[in-house]
Amino acid sequence: MAWIQIRINATKETADALSDLLIEAHCPCVTFLDGSNNPIYEPKPGEVILWPETIVVGLYEATHDMQTVVDFLQANWQGELKYKIEQLEDKDWEREWMDNFHPIQFGQRLWICPSWRDIPDPNAVNVLLDPGLAFGTGTHATTALCLRWLDGQDLSGKTVVDFGCGSGILGIAALKLGAQRVIGIDIDPQAIAATKDNAARNGVADLIEAYLPEDQPEFKADVIVANILAQPLRELHDIILGFLKPGGAIAMSGILEEQAQSVADVYAPFINLDEIAQEGEWTRVSGTLKS
Repeated sequence: MAWIQIRINATKETADALSDLLIEAHCPCVTFLDGSNNPIYEPKPGEVILWPETIVVGLYEATHDMQTVVDFLQANWQGELKYKIEQLEDKDWEREWMDNFHPIQFGQRLWICPSWRDIPDPNAVNVLLDPGLAFGTGTHATTALCLRWLDGQDLSGKTVVDFGCGSGILGIAALKLGAQRVIGIDIDPQAIAATKDNAARNGVADLIEAYLPEDQPEFKADVIVANILAQPLRELHDIILGFLKPGGAIAMSGILEEQAQSVADVYAPFINLDEIAQEGEWTRVSGTLKS
């Protein structure tokens, strides 16, 4: 099906009102976009934060009379209405989406491969992973930082905790790299389901467990990876470190460059810190638990 969209310049103060008007104008889909590269990180639970410059996008079927939409908006909007109407190309969007994902190598041994792509190196450590509802495909810098760290660890026979497991990518990679057992923990039931599905796809379903926090058993791990966000890493440091054996290794990401030192400061009394690793604006804080 072909589509047409109207893009309206707004601010965080006017975006909701324009969205309401589009819905009144029978728009089946309204979305908000960043209008000037102002990323927003770590909203509070249930909080919706808009950008100072926001683009409100209304999507209509291509046969819709867009002049009636514009007339309605202009008649009901107080102030200048800056907008642009664009025809969207009719494509096989599923195929378009799939074509954007390619096998990616992390470190010396590890490849993350979409299941519909050929494996570049059958002799490498290959993790088959399809993008889905849960975060973690290897394309984001935070995931890449953790994957490269795992690739550099000796995981043979070890128990690994994937804290905030998302898609399960880090835990599955750890198993493929030699870990004996992985325990995934996440607050999102979709992440638990995705981790189990991806583990089955990779033939490691019997070696990985995934729990909501209220369901997790007591255990101690040799290694922890936690790719979440700086604020929960700081707030939950006692819980996260409580899973780790003395001398165990930990790597944390989801941390912006300007947040890295504050996370390192929280963990410094408890772990021997490595040098902070960085990729773009994202960082990884890692180290070993003091005896």
